[in-house]
Amino acid sequence: MSEDEGIPCLWMRGGTSKGAYFLDSDLPEDVAARDDLLLRIMGSPDARQIDGIGGADPLTSKVAVLSPPSREDADVDYLFLQVFVDQALVSDAQGCGNILAGVGPAAIERGLVAAAGKETRVRIHMVNTGEVAEALIATPGGRVSYRGEARIDGVPGTHAAVPLKFEGLEGSMCGALLPTGRAVDVIEGVEATLLDLGMPCVVMRAADLGVTGRESREELEGNAALKERVEAIRLAAGPLMGLGDVAEKSVPKMFLVSGPQAGGTLNTRSFIPHRVHATVGVFAAVSVAAAAVMEGTPAASVARLPEGETFVIEHPGGAAEVLLERDAAGAVVRAGTLRTARKLFDGLVFPRVPG
Repeated sequence: MSEDEGIPCLWMRGGTSKGAYFLDSDLPEDVAARDDLLLRIMGSPDARQIDGIGGADPLTSKVAVLSPPSREDADVDYLFLQVFVDQALVSDAQGCGNILAGVGPAAIERGLVAAAGKETRVRIHMVNTGEVAEALIATPGGRVSYRGEARIDGVPGTHAAVPLKFEGLEGSMCGALLPTGRAVDVIEGVEATLLDLGMPCVVMRAADLGVTGRESREELEGNAALKERVEAIRLAAGPLMGLGDVAEKSVPKMFLVSGPQAGGTLNTRSFIPHRVHATVGVFAAVSVAAAAVMEGTPAASVARLPEGETFVIEHPGGAAEVLLERDAAGAVVRAGTLRTARKLFDGLVFPRVPG
């Protein structure tokens, strides 16, 4: 199908993000050509993305590419691509747990996975990191249902629950849970935990950077001195984490943590990496929860640890629940969370004409 005839596209909310879901077979095989097409579809580079379907925010400029499974223990392959808003850049340097929530429904909608009874279990190969996630999708009558009573902070209303379970997230991109072998490093005079449990993250006490951690997105994004310092730490952390030069990369994510404000485990503000997240990413929340159970870390110093497995990670839009299963030594062996997803439209998208 030519660009003039449109490209089949599912536009979906996954968790607290929105993105375009494509079949791999509907996109160019050449990576450069694919990325050029996605930039033109989203309307990048342009701060408003006025000539595309992107929402002028990193949380609404995302892409999921679905294809038949390349491994026997999965039902579908999922490649996540972050389309930058104001740069001509498409990155596969990370996964996305929020967009992941829409992969199961999208795979069934597109016929890659057959519905099986009232609920369909979908094993998703996350191509970016190599792990397999398991999602449970409501399929009464053999069709995806988005109606339900599940509620997540950052999304109005209620929807069908999408439970997600993960194993083997340690070192998804950095090769180890703690790439430096230490729970605490000091970078630019600031104590930080550099870790990767599904998402490379740098976790620091907000107070060590001169803020409370309770500020709004707008306040933090308007604090030029803070942003400059956070970016300096990020650029230094990249090589330490085995990520190399991260100046043009979307990882690591930068977390400022403080004590809980609403009865949760801890409070977060995250730079992703230059804009402040309206909520919190799934894998990032898992990583921050893991940092909280490590002795002597900045997260541990401000956290109120739960008695059970449910960690409540507070963020600007409310809170996200993370389930951590730990072995006798306290190491995280399995993680889970609950998300929701909804199909927003299904049709053809018409990219901007080149030039």
